[in-house]
Amino acid sequence: MDAAESSKAKIASLIQDVKKSWDDELQQLVQTLPKEEGWISGSLYLYQGFWCPAIVLKPVVSFQKHFQAFDSDVMVATFPKCGTTWLKALTFSTLYRSQFSRGGIEHPSLTSTPHQLVRFMEYDVYANNPCPDPENICVYKPRLFATHVPHASLPTSIKDSKCKIVYICRNPMDMFVSLWLFSNKLRDENQESLSPNKVFDMFCRGICAFGPIFDHALEYWNASQENPDKVLFLKYEDLKEDISSQLKRLSMFLGVPFTEDEEKQGVVEEIAKVCSFDKLRELEVNKKGLHISGIPHKDFFRKGKVGDWSNYLTPSMVERLEKLIHEKLDGSGLTFNFSSKISLD
Repeated sequence: MDAAESSKAKIASLIQDVKKSWDDELQQLVQTLPKEEGWISGSLYLYQGFWCPAIVLKPVVSFQKHFQAFDSDVMVATFPKCGTTWLKALTFSTLYRSQFSRGGIEHPSLTSTPHQLVRFMEYDVYANNPCPDPENICVYKPRLFATHVPHASLPTSIKDSKCKIVYICRNPMDMFVSLWLFSNKLRDENQESLSPNKVFDMFCRGICAFGPIFDHALEYWNASQENPDKVLFLKYEDLKEDISSQLKRLSMFLGVPFTEDEEKQGVVEEIAKVCSFDKLRELEVNKKGLHISGIPHKDFFRKGKVGDWSNYLTPSMVERLEKLIHEKLDGSGLTFNFSSKISLD
């Protein structure tokens, strides 16, 4: 064995030792955490105040320990089933629009899914590598990533840098229905379908991936109020109601405001159209194949409508969530928008 081969062997051995040490450390951590049954498969662990799916606990901790944010980075942060896929597409197309101008390079969203273009930290970047190469984890510049991790548990480098965070929330009733139906799609054939009553009770008690939802939303809401130049707080329902004005807010926040000429040329409307739910759902790339996490790309798209909760939730469910909204959000200034009639007085 020559010197080069000997050096490679030593490095490989060192990496294995580090991985084993890290696995041992993780196992020790798991033994100390409260545990609940997950909605899809595996367990949920109560880690730093939120319920972390067992499958991403290791990547989440690696993300926290090793990620070094650049001041130019942008992070799309969401609670599951609150418009993540849509926001990824909108942010990508807005931030990098000068690189894919009309008549130029084919828009990447036509050949790649939003989740491939804007990679999840916990489900992708850190899924199989605790220390990925920072130069290779994002093809485009500035770097754009996504996460479901609550604000309090983000890496210190993100909170201490000028890295921008774009957050989207959705009314809890539509979000619950979407999460319940999504989870049922992903359960194994030999697993019984999730009872809406069972998971609704878990949801209200905060026991769901990255829950509790109210804590998650409030953390980012408060951060946006304290530092609006760093955290942009969007609402799913506002995007549905007036996508153009929300895209202008997003572009301004990202430091790439639409020019007068762009607005005259219809660039805002073009991005809205290219990234519309119906357009994304019908693209061939979003109909076939699997995400790196194993989820079929097509399962990220359902209805994308506001107020669909009224077709699924019973009056008692609505009443319980209404009380929770009052209890958790009272005095915060954060409100949710509903298209169907609901009394929140």
